[in-house]
Amino acid sequence: MTDNNNLIVYCEFDEGHIADVSLELLTKGRQLASKLGVKLEALVIGDKLEGIENQLFPYGVDTVYKVEDARLFPYTSNPHSAILINLFKEIKPQICLMGATCIGRDLGPRVSSCLHSGLTADCTSLEIGDHKDPKTGKEYTDLLYQIRPAFGGNIVATIVNPDCRPQMATVREGVMKKEIFNPEHKGEVINLEASKYVKPEDFVIEIIDRHIEKSKVNIKGAPIVVAGGYGMGSRENFDLLHQLAETLGGEVGASRAAVDAGFCDHDRQIGQTGVTVRPKLYIACGISGQIQHIAGMQESSIILSINNDPEAPINTIADFVITGNAEDVIPKLIKYYKKNSK
Repeated sequence: MTDNNNLIVYCEFDEGHIADVSLELLTKGRQLASKLGVKLEALVIGDKLEGIENQLFPYGVDTVYKVEDARLFPYTSNPHSAILINLFKEIKPQICLMGATCIGRDLGPRVSSCLHSGLTADCTSLEIGDHKDPKTGKEYTDLLYQIRPAFGGNIVATIVNPDCRPQMATVREGVMKKEIFNPEHKGEVINLEASKYVKPEDFVIEIIDRHIEKSKVNIKGAPIVVAGGYGMGSRENFDLLHQLAETLGGEVGASRAAVDAGFCDHDRQIGQTGVTVRPKLYIACGISGQIQHIAGMQESSIILSINNDPEAPINTIADFVITGNAEDVIPKLIKYYKKNSK
């Protein structure tokens, strides 16, 4: 194979389906590839991959690399890493994107370390742009801007990788929007032989049985999210949020500070280190609005902030602001809604 310098997305595959995070990255990857004037490629590794390309082509994928072998499913570190490392040496992609999932977090560092390419984890935005090295004065064009909060969220850092390839980044599920590019789009399928990329000893670990516990909280798909921050003051006050969410038919979310304080469980955490949500209505109660939290909810259609601090940073992105104590305001909201929804 010749050098193609295209953009490639590692697609997670389980139970016949491509993971949502991979489809979100293909949507973003299509935009970036079009801007660069290169092909968008997808890599799927696993077993029973027949027809899987039909899930990928509508997202604008030009080439699907399939590596099918019964030993490649479920995911194990060594074989999947070996395939990416050896394939990338062959096709030399300029950009590789993968989900910041338990698989992506395991796979990404192994591949980037072996290829000496560098990796930016948990990006909240990806763009194409130019860069001038302040030391050497050398100018670079069409680099991947890997954007993420840094230094405890005090700044948003734009990270570039001028010389090493591929430029690698991981992105959390829900951060990018998933959109069909063209339902009729068709690309090329390239079937690769596992034995060409993986040594027999890479299969030293065999998964005999696995148990996956499905999340009980569907905060990501909720049309209304009532989220609480450290300003709620206690776990008892969080009960008010649960009452409001139940009244409105929504789900309860929390900021990291509220979760760290024990007011709410981690599976409800929203933000850079939690989930990303895009509800129709987001009610932020006692949330100051740290940059990491805003990264997880700024795409909400309507944001209502309830805060006793009129200067709270979240108020600058809110559509409506109620200044007051959440424990006084929320019971009134519940009462009003119950009265007017009959």
